[in-house]
Amino acid sequence: MTEEILIKFLLKETSEEESIAVQKWLDEATSNRAEFTQLERIWTASKSLSTTSNVDEEQAWTKFKARTASGSKEAIVRPIKQNFGWLKIAAVLVLVAGAWMMYNVFGPANYTDLVASNKVIVEHLPDGSEVTLNKNSQISYVTDFKDERSVRLKQGDVFFNVAHDKSKPFVIKINKVSVTVVGTSFNVKHLKGETEVIVETGIVKVSNGNEMVELHKGEKVLIKEVSPKLIKEQNTDQLYSYYRSGKFVFYKTPLWKVVEVLNEAYDVHIVIQDPSIANETLNTTLEEANQLDKNLGYIKETMQNLKIDRNDGQITLSKIK
Repeated sequence: MTEEILIKFLLKETSEEESIAVQKWLDEATSNRAEFTQLERIWTASKSLSTTSNVDEEQAWTKFKARTASGSKEAIVRPIKQNFGWLKIAAVLVLVAGAWMMYNVFGPANYTDLVASNKVIVEHLPDGSEVTLNKNSQISYVTDFKDERSVRLKQGDVFFNVAHDKSKPFVIKINKVSVTVVGTSFNVKHLKGETEVIVETGIVKVSNGNEMVELHKGEKVLIKEVSPKLIKEQNTDQLYSYYRSGKFVFYKTPLWKVVEVLNEAYDVHIVIQDPSIANETLNTTLEEANQLDKNLGYIKETMQNLKIDRNDGQITLSKIK
C-alpha cells in the first residue's frame, strides 16, 4: 500500500474502491495496522508544524500593481487551475517528513499492544519474529522496529521465535529483568512476581541489575521479586509449552506442579490438602482441550490413591485413607 493512498485515506479523499483496498490491507496483518497508526499519529503531530502566514496580502498586492504600472502594457493576471486535492497531499507529505524527523530525534518510542484474553493468539512482529501469547497475556512492542527491536512483557506466558538480525539485538523488558537475543526461540513467563525464561534454541542473555546469565538450549532461569538472584538450571519437562502443543506431558512430574499447571490452564483453584502426596509423581499425557473434570478423572485413575473433593468452588486433593 502506497503512502499517497494512505494519506488520501486520512484526508477522506479516497474513492470507494481505494477505501475498500485500504481497509482490506489494514485487516491483513497487525504490522499493517501498526504502520497506519504510526502514520496517523505523525500526521496529527505534523499539524502543529504548520504556521500561520505573517504576510500582509493586501500590501503585497498593492506593491505588485505599482511595479507593473511602470511597464508599457497592463499586466494580465490569469488564474491558475489547481488540483487542490493533490496539492494537499503534497503538503501533507512535506509535513509528515518534517514530523517524522522530529519524532525520530525528540519523540518517545511508540508501543503497540498485543493482548490475548480468553484464547491463545499467534502474531508476527514487524521484523518477522513470531510470538505466541497464552491466554491472559499481554505484550507491547516498539512500533518502529527498524531502529530498535524492543518488547515489553506486561504479564502472562509468551513464546518468542525471533528473526535473526545480528546488527539489531531483540530485547524484552520485564520490569527490571532484561532478555536479549539475536535470533532464537524461547519461552518467557511473568506471573505472580516471578519471571521464568526457558530456551528451546540458540542463546539467550538474561540480566537483572548487574547480574547476567547466558542460557543455552534446554536451560532455564527463574527470577523471583523477593530474591532477584539469577540461578541457571536444566529444564526437565515440556509443560511450559502446553498452550502451543495442546498437550499436558507429565513425566515424573510432582503433583504440586501438576496442580500449578492445571490452575493456570483452566483458571481454577485446586489445592493439595494432604502434604504427603505433594511430591508423588505422575506419568501421563492429557489433552488440554478436555474438560477439567475429564482430566482430573484420568489423573485419579493413574495415581489410584488420590481423592478429589469439591467445595465452594475449590477442588481439594487428598490421599485415600
